[in-house]
Amino acid sequence: MQTLDVLVVGAGVAGLYLVHRLRQLGLTVKAVDRASDVGGTWYWNRYPGARCDVDSMFYSYGFDEDLEQEWTWTERYAAQPEILAYLSHVAYRFDLRKDILFNTSISAASYDEENRSWHLTTGDGEMLQASFCVMATGCLSATNKPVFPGQNTFQGPIYHTGDWPHEGVDFLGQRVGVIGTGSSGVQAIPEIALEAEHLTVFQRTANYVVPAQNKPLEEDEIADVKSKYQELRAFARTTPGGFNFAPGDKSALEVTEQERATEYEKRWQIGGIPFMGAFNDLALNEEANQTAQDFVREKIRDILTDPPLAEMLCPDTVIGCKRLSLGTGYFETFNRANVSLVDVSSASIDRITKDGLEVDGKEYALDSLVFATGFDAMTGALSRIDISGRNGIKLKDEWAAGPRTFLGLAMAGFPNLFIVTGPGSPSVLSNMLPTIEQHVEWISDCIAHLRDKGFSSIEAERSVQNDWVDHVNDLAAKTLRYTCNSWYLGANVPGKPRVFMPYIGGMPAYRDKCDQVAANGYKGFDLSP
Repeated sequence: MQTLDVLVVGAGVAGLYLVHRLRQLGLTVKAVDRASDVGGTWYWNRYPGARCDVDSMFYSYGFDEDLEQEWTWTERYAAQPEILAYLSHVAYRFDLRKDILFNTSISAASYDEENRSWHLTTGDGEMLQASFCVMATGCLSATNKPVFPGQNTFQGPIYHTGDWPHEGVDFLGQRVGVIGTGSSGVQAIPEIALEAEHLTVFQRTANYVVPAQNKPLEEDEIADVKSKYQELRAFARTTPGGFNFAPGDKSALEVTEQERATEYEKRWQIGGIPFMGAFNDLALNEEANQTAQDFVREKIRDILTDPPLAEMLCPDTVIGCKRLSLGTGYFETFNRANVSLVDVSSASIDRITKDGLEVDGKEYALDSLVFATGFDAMTGALSRIDISGRNGIKLKDEWAAGPRTFLGLAMAGFPNLFIVTGPGSPSVLSNMLPTIEQHVEWISDCIAHLRDKGFSSIEAERSVQNDWVDHVNDLAAKTLRYTCNSWYLGANVPGKPRVFMPYIGGMPAYRDKCDQVAANGYKGFDLSP
C-alpha cells in the first residue's frame, strides 16, 4: 500500500489547486474522485441552463498570472460547458491528471493513532494511506433526492439537476414536470420550456430572482480586466463576499423613497448578486429588507400577464436569506401558454403515479420528471463517508446536533484532517474561487510548516473549536438569515439539524483570523512532534 504525504478527496476547483500547490511544496500527493474526469460540481451539473452566478473573469484562479492572461472567457456568466473546459485546461496545463485517481469513491476514512496517518477505503475496497487527508468534497456535491410515495411506479425517466445525464436529455414534445424553484430550477425551467410540449412547475416556496443580465464579453472589456487583474482581485479581498462590486454604504431607511427606487433599479439593470449590495442594512434590518422585497415583487407583477399567477410567484420571505438566484427570462417563462405552475406549499405532493404526479387529489400527466431539489449542502458529502477519528469517534456522532469545526478547516478529535470551505467558514456566502484558494493555501502552508518543524500531527483544540462555533452562531443570530428555511440551515433536508453553517462575518475578518492563527504558531491547535 502506497503511503503519501497527502491524500485529497475531490478533483474539483479545490482538489486541482491542492494537487498543484502541494506538489510545488515537495509533498507527495494524490487526489481521488468518483467522476471520470476533473470538474467537481461542474462535472455533474450539466442540466439545461447551468451557469455560474459570479462574473466569469473572477470565477477563476488568481494564483498564476500566465493562466489569467491565456484563458479568455466568452460571457459575463459562464455556462457549465465553458467552466468545465476551463478546469480541464487547468488540469492539462499543470499536468494534474497524472496524480488523480478517477472513478474512485471513498467509503470510509479512519485515523491510525499509532502511525499518525489516515487509512481510506475506496468503494472497490482498496486501501489508501496518507499522513494528511484533505476533504475537498465541495459544499454542493451531495444531491438531495427526496423520495415520494409511488416513485418507483413512474413509467417515465426521473432526472436530478445535480446528476444530469452527460449525453443530455431531449424533452421535445414531452409533458415535463419540474419539482423545485431554487437556483437550479430557475436556470433549467426557461430552457426546458423551450423544448417541452408542456411544462408543469411544482413550487413549494416562491423565489426571489434577479436578472443575471448575462451578455457576451467584449474584447476591450476583457483586455481591461486582464490589464489590472491583480489590482481588481486585491479589491475583491476587501469586500465581505470576495466579489468585485462595492456594497452600498447607506441604510435603505436613510434615503428617500425615490432614491431607494433609483438605486434598486440601477442594480436591477446591472444584474446579479450586486443587487443585495444596494444598501448596507438589507441583511440586518427587517424594515430595510422589506423595501427590497417590495421592489422585486413589483417587478414580478409587472412581468407576469396573469395577476393571480404573479401573486403565486411573489415570495413572502426575507430577500437574501437564501443566496440570491439569478435568472434569464425566468418569470417571463410563466407567460408562455405551454407552462403552468402548481403550488405545493399547502397542498403538498401526495404521490407519484405511473403516469405522473398527484397533488391534493389531482393528477398531472407527465412523460418526464425533473427534481431540481438541490443538495445536502456543506455537510452532505462528508456525512456520506464513514469517518472515524481519535479513539474511534465518528464524525456523524460529533455532528449529530450540527457541524462543529474550528475555522471551517479542522475538527477536534480528527488529527491531520482538513476541510476546504467547511461549515464555520465563509464558503457559500462568498465567491467560491478566491475562498477556495485561501483555504488551499492555508492548508498547504500548514502541512509544509509541520514537515519543516518536525511535527507529525495537528488537531484543533476542543475548547477553541467550541468558542469558534459560538462566535459563528452569535454573528448569524444578529442577521435576518435565520428567518427562512434555507439550505444554509440544512432546512431542505428532512431530519437535518437546523444550524446556520457558514461564517457570516465576511472574508476580510475571516482571513485575518486565519492569518493570526498561523502567525502565532497555529494557536488553537495541538501540534505533536
